[in-house]
Amino acid sequence: MSRPDDHVDITALDADALSTAIHARRLSCREVMSAYLERIHRLNPRLNAIVNLAPGDALLRQADERDAELAQGRSRGWLHGVPQAIKDASPVTGFPNTLGSPLLANTMPARDSVMAARMKAAGCIVVGKTNLPEFGLGSHTFNELFGATPNAWDPVVSAGGSSGGAAVALAQRLLPVADGSDFMGSLRNPAAWANIFGLRPSQGRVPYWPAADTWVSQLGTEGPMARTVRDLARLLSIQAGHDLRAPLSIAQGSQSFDTAADPATLRGLRIGWLGDLGGHLAMEPGLLDVAEAALARFAAAGSQVEPIALGFDADRLWRAWLVWRRALVGARIGALIDRPGARERIKPEALWEYDQGAALSFHDFMRASEVRTAFHARMLELFERFDVLALPVTQVWPFPIEQRWPAHIAGREMDTYHRWMESTIYATFAGAPGISIPAGFHANGRWPAGLQLIAKPQADAALLRVAAAYESLIGDLLSLRPPQPAD
Repeated sequence: MSRPDDHVDITALDADALSTAIHARRLSCREVMSAYLERIHRLNPRLNAIVNLAPGDALLRQADERDAELAQGRSRGWLHGVPQAIKDASPVTGFPNTLGSPLLANTMPARDSVMAARMKAAGCIVVGKTNLPEFGLGSHTFNELFGATPNAWDPVVSAGGSSGGAAVALAQRLLPVADGSDFMGSLRNPAAWANIFGLRPSQGRVPYWPAADTWVSQLGTEGPMARTVRDLARLLSIQAGHDLRAPLSIAQGSQSFDTAADPATLRGLRIGWLGDLGGHLAMEPGLLDVAEAALARFAAAGSQVEPIALGFDADRLWRAWLVWRRALVGARIGALIDRPGARERIKPEALWEYDQGAALSFHDFMRASEVRTAFHARMLELFERFDVLALPVTQVWPFPIEQRWPAHIAGREMDTYHRWMESTIYATFAGAPGISIPAGFHANGRWPAGLQLIAKPQADAALLRVAAAYESLIGDLLSLRPPQPAD
C-alpha cells in the first residue's frame, strides 16, 4: 500500500475524497479510523455531538477487517471503512436507541433501521450515535440523558436540531458525512446553523422501518447531511429505494442521485421567492437580507428570481399542521406514558403534544388532512411556474444554549414551543424535497444561516443539481472553518 502524504489531514477530506483514497489504498481504513478517533476523543467532550461511542479497539478491529477485504479485491461500497455515527432516533444493533430520553436509556434494538442497514451494507463502520433533543422534539439539541450540544461555530448558542449532534459532528470534522431525520426541519435547521448542506428527501424516498405505523406517519423522513452536495447525493443514493415493509416508499424511477456542478443549471432557473410570506412569518433582523444575498448569486448566474405569494391561507395551514403533529407525536409519547414515573421523566413539550393529541377526534384529523390535500394541490400549481421555491430555513439566529426555545421573535410572541420553526412546514406538508444551502453569516461573523430551496415532490435529483451548481458559486463561504473548542 502506498503511504499517504505526511501532511494530509484525513479528517479534512470530504467523504468522496476519503472513499477514493481508501479504495485507491492511499489510506488504510485503520489510518482513517485512528485519525477520527483521535479527533473525537479530543473534541467531543466539549462538543457533545456523539454519544454512546463504541470502544476504540473494537472499531479498529473492524477497520482492519475492511482493509483485509480490500486486500482481497472486495469493497462493500462507497462507505467502505468510513466512520459513521447514526442519529440516536434510528435503531442500530449494538447501540442503545435512546431518543435522548432517560426512559429509553438502556433500550437495545433487535434490528437495524432500513437506513442504518443500507449504510452498513455500503461499508460504513458505526462508531456511535449522534445527539438530539428528547424524542427529537424541538430544534434545540439538549436532553437530560446526555446534555446539550453547542453550536459548531459558537458554543454559547444552540446547534439547532433535532439532528444537531450530526450537524456539529460534521462541521467539526468528527464525521466525514452524516445522517439525520426531518419532521419539522430537523435536517435543515441544524445544517443552516452549521454552514453545511442538509436535505429533507421527498416523502417516501428513504423508507422508515421499523415503525409502529407505516400508513399515516408520513411527515418525518430520514435523509443525508454533508459538507458537499456530491457527498449529500451519494449518501442519499445509499439510503433511498423502495422497501416492501414501507409500503408508501417510492418504488419507481432512479434511486441514484450522484451529481456534478454544472453552472448551466442555473441559467434560466425559475425561483419563486416566498420570503416571510408577506409578513406572516416572524423573522429576526438580518435573515431575509442574508437569504436575498444568496439569491443574488443565483441571479448573477442567470437565474430568474421572482418574489411571490404562497397563495394559501397560512393560518389555516398552521392549524392543520398542529393537528397532524399532535396526532403523530402524541401517539409516539402515548406508547411510553403508562410506564412507571413516565410523566415525571418526559419533558413538558412532549407531554403537551400528548395531551393535545389525546383530545383530537378522527373528524379533526380528516379535516386537517383535507387542508393538507388542498395545500399540496396549490404547491403543484406553483411548480408549474417555478423550478424551485425559496425561503429562509430559520426565522431566528442561533439563540442562547440555556434557552429552551425562542418565546418571541422580533417582538412577536410564539404561541407554541415550535412556532419559531414554522418556515420548515411547507416542504414537509407537500411531501416535497427541501434542502438547506449555506447562505451567509450574521454580522457578528459567528452565526451561519441557510437558504431553503423546495422542489416539486420526487424531484430530488433536480434539486440536488441546482444545489451543486450553487455550491460552485460559494467557495468563499465553504472555505470557512468553525473554530475548534478551546482546551
